[in-house]
Amino acid sequence: MATISKYLNGGNVLPENKVLIEEAIQELHYEVNEIARGLVKNKTKIVGVMVHDISCYFSGMLLHYIGQELRKRGYGMMSCDSCNDEEIEAQNLKFLVSRKVDGIIVIPVSMRGAFLKPAKQNKIPIVLVDRAFQDEEFDCVGIDNKIAAYRAVDLLVKHNHKKIAVIASDVEYTGIERIKGYEDAIRQAGLEVREEYIRRGRHSMEVGYEMMKELLACPDRPTAVLMGNYDTMLGGVLAVNQSEFSCPEDISLIGFDNLMISGLINPSWYMVEQPMEKMCGKAVELLWNRMEKKEEDSSPVKICFGTKIQKGESIRRLE
Repeated sequence: MATISKYLNGGNVLPENKVLIEEAIQELHYEVNEIARGLVKNKTKIVGVMVHDISCYFSGMLLHYIGQELRKRGYGMMSCDSCNDEEIEAQNLKFLVSRKVDGIIVIPVSMRGAFLKPAKQNKIPIVLVDRAFQDEEFDCVGIDNKIAAYRAVDLLVKHNHKKIAVIASDVEYTGIERIKGYEDAIRQAGLEVREEYIRRGRHSMEVGYEMMKELLACPDRPTAVLMGNYDTMLGGVLAVNQSEFSCPEDISLIGFDNLMISGLINPSWYMVEQPMEKMCGKAVELLWNRMEKKEEDSSPVKICFGTKIQKGESIRRLE
């Protein structure tokens, strides 16, 4: 029994014993009861992943990369959709804690970390991806959103644009930081931060569409717009395509996240690209180190990846 247990738990046994055990497994159609194993070892080999909005294509790609990295380390994934709702997010957290997950990766809705208290009480490691909190520090992997937005606006300035607008969220961490970066770049260029050029609303295709329509209807229409995220960008493109204006002749555009559908848009877009696969890989690595007690007592780690701007044809140089 000890030899069989050792083999099933990944230990080394004599070659002849390995053959006998494998034959018995095939004959008896034996499968390891992972639930029972989890109760004995107090480890389920499952990581919970909480996503702010699973219908968002960006979130889907993050889940894809996180799942890949977890499988490499022998972990399964249990995903929960927070539906951009803080109450649902808190319920999802309690659900994952009740399922005894070994760790939790969170792409949060809330700007504050109070909802994670049940996980902290149960000593379940937590890593944030893409977004941070205003009041608490956790291990976090993302980009410097202020700098990313600053560089995008600076590119528009270098194309001689002076009337530059932004569409971004004022209720999500990434959007708030990107608006700050936009304002910093406008001021640095010696331009006026005009409130009518800052269009706020939760990152979504619907908001991108409506806010772009409003900008196109401005008496002093902007010549360029920074779109705060991928979904906002798709809505903004749709609004421009349905209008009397064209890109880049009438309005120049730059967006975030060079995902699949971006390649179908004409003209090709200038894009701020995040290293999504690397971000997810690092998030899983941080969580694994916590789960394996390799960095149990160390302070929270914050990792910021750089971004790059993918060139396109959506920005016109003004004379």
